Amino acid sequence: MEDLVSEAQASIDWSVAARPVDGQRVSGDLQLVKPFDHGVLLAVIDGVGHGEEAQAAAHLAAEVLSKHALEPTITLVKRCHQELVRTRGVVLTIAKLQFMEKTMTWLGVGNVEGRLFRADARASHPSESVLMRSGLVGYQLPALQASVLPLVSGDVLIMATDGIDTSFEAEIHLNEKPQQMADRILSEHFKGNDDALVLVARYLGKQHE
Repeated sequence: MEDLVSEAQASIDWSVAARPVDGQRVSGDLQLVKPFDHGVLLAVIDGVGHGEEAQAAAHLAAEVLSKHALEPTITLVKRCHQELVRTRGVVLTIAKLQFMEKTMTWLGVGNVEGRLFRADARASHPSESVLMRSGLVGYQLPALQASVLPLVSGDVLIMATDGIDTSFEAEIHLNEKPQQMADRILSEHFKGNDDALVLVARYLGKQHE
């Protein structure tokens, strides 16, 4: 396990910033960063509603994803759906980074934003968005379709729950460190009416490039 963690640390630099909605002690938003052989699974999970029941649903989804991280992304979401039928349910976006292939496979159910910002300013698509399908994991699962994107060193992935205003994407400074970026997005774009979480991950690619 230590080798997997070391490989992930050498291949991505990530940070998170989060806060519960005012009046709540706990948050229903949760991140997962789970290394596996030559890769890492990233997820941002938003338990429906607020408080302890939302938190419990998010933690259960994270446990399922962590336990089965090697499986395909669509299979992972279906597993979560099966396990969450007796909970409030969650919305989520997951991204699986494969270091050897230099690819990212991602998908979203519900309204957890996913953005990939390209380090190469000459890229034909400077940023790309995850396809978010309407639905609720644990209650109503849509038809699932994962997308695969190539990665190059310096690309930045940002995932944010709906407690963050989507206008954050217009003010991304790729020269910032992930923690600076996450803290600034939370500070400047927190809506105040829901739990909020921002996960920022920069692909370093040092192991295989």
